[in-house]
Amino acid sequence: MAWRFALVIDPAASTDPRSDFTDTFTVIDPNAPALSVGELSTQRGDGIFESIGVVDGHPQEVGPHLDRLAHSARLCDLPTPNLAQWRAAVERVAAEADPGESVIKLILSRGVEHGPAPTAWVTLAPAPDNSRVRREGVRIALLDRGYALDVPARAPWLLLGAKTLSYAVNMAAIREAKRRGADDAVFVSTDGFVLEAPTASVVLRFGDRFVTPAPNAGILHGTTQLSLFAHLEERGFETAYETVAADDLARSDSAWLLSSVRLAAPVSAVDGAEKAIDAAFTDEINRYLLTPRD
Repeated sequence: MAWRFALVIDPAASTDPRSDFTDTFTVIDPNAPALSVGELSTQRGDGIFESIGVVDGHPQEVGPHLDRLAHSARLCDLPTPNLAQWRAAVERVAAEADPGESVIKLILSRGVEHGPAPTAWVTLAPAPDNSRVRREGVRIALLDRGYALDVPARAPWLLLGAKTLSYAVNMAAIREAKRRGADDAVFVSTDGFVLEAPTASVVLRFGDRFVTPAPNAGILHGTTQLSLFAHLEERGFETAYETVAADDLARSDSAWLLSSVRLAAPVSAVDGAEKAIDAAFTDEINRYLLTPRD
């Protein structure tokens, strides 16, 4: 990814009441060295992040992304982010975006080992061209995530509901899916229930009813999925959070992987079995997802 712009944040306390955080931002060269060798984000993946889609300079769903950043910080025992400061940083970075689609990444690390404060920065880059997958879809492989549906509630220290920088397993899952002839993976629990994709939420359609796996099983609550469900409800469709059996993917009328940058990618095959794509409805979803949304 070709980084276009970056700034470092001097994190303010969550209770800091100021309205202008300009002096806490330092613009840096996105292609120059910027982190200490003791930085725990690189040493241990000890930090959290959010990726925000940007359309023609407008950052999408900033509020839900910042709420999820704060949620991840709580789960990881990181200092509570000052959301007004982070929102100001997003606005500053978004002002540098070119027309079209971009991605802003927010990163909050525990900082340098034994250091006094966390490290935080924000980057901007052009988004990948996702037109083909939005049109042609993705072939998915179902991969066992290695735990039962109730494990996240019994073992919160696994941080399964936090968006952490520890993405090695997610990337390994995508590589394994490609070895199996697929484009992407969908994790399932050991007891046979759909969880999420490595970088996306899963949404299924049954008639006029849309379902996503309940986010109480260590699943990230997708900001794009939340926005889509609100849109569908306004149009009179029913939406639900449920326990979704793996077999439901095959029997659903349609299915999508949803994320902030790729948007809605229809599922075109499950473990090699072809699945019909509703191209017209997918186009309609993506037209909505490309409109300015706060």
